[in-house]
Amino acid sequence: MLRILTTENQTTVTEFILLGLSNDSCLQMPLFLVFLVIYLITLVGNMLVVLVIKADPHLHTPMYFLSNLSFLDIYYSSVTVPKMLENFLAERKMISLSGCIAQIVFFIFMFGTEIFLLSAMAYDQYASMCNSTTMSQHVSVQMVLGDWISGFLDSLVNTLYLTGLSFCGPHEINHFSCELLLLLQLSCTDTFAKEMLRSG
Repeated sequence: MLRILTTENQTTVTEFILLGLSNDSCLQMPLFLVFLVIYLITLVGNMLVVLVIKADPHLHTPMYFLSNLSFLDIYYSSVTVPKMLENFLAERKMISLSGCIAQIVFFIFMFGTEIFLLSAMAYDQYASMCNSTTMSQHVSVQMVLGDWISGFLDSLVNTLYLTGLSFCGPHEINHFSCELLLLLQLSCTDTFAKEMLRSG
């Protein structure tokens, strides 16, 4: 049931409907099965990479970035896919406002961290190819820690203002997950400056 709070002059939406990939009820189960298989392959494949690197001490330093990238990919795919799978089977494809904001925060956190991590991996490759040196594990750990902190800060900068927005109009998100720009478009708070900052 859609929860809507009514104040004196306006109605506030506290839940959204995720329209998903298709409204065709015949496609819901096949889509569920396809995405479940893809999700499980992603989880198992990345867990195997992490476990193999963890099991062999010789791989700890040279594969440190790859291990973190696999670990990150597990969380990255787990931000949106479980809710999408749930919605394939649900009659009403609802997500709460707080759940929607949390999904956006974690998605941007994982996305930002991945970009910083890939940059660190590129620098590591450059250093090993051009200077014939490999990074020590201490430096690798510091770079990865910096990547995670930078991703978290990126997420905070891009989403902190979402908690101050109010939603009083349409409550349907034409996507399978919550997206920042789609949520901004549904807000009845003036978000022009925020949208310009985000797109610029």
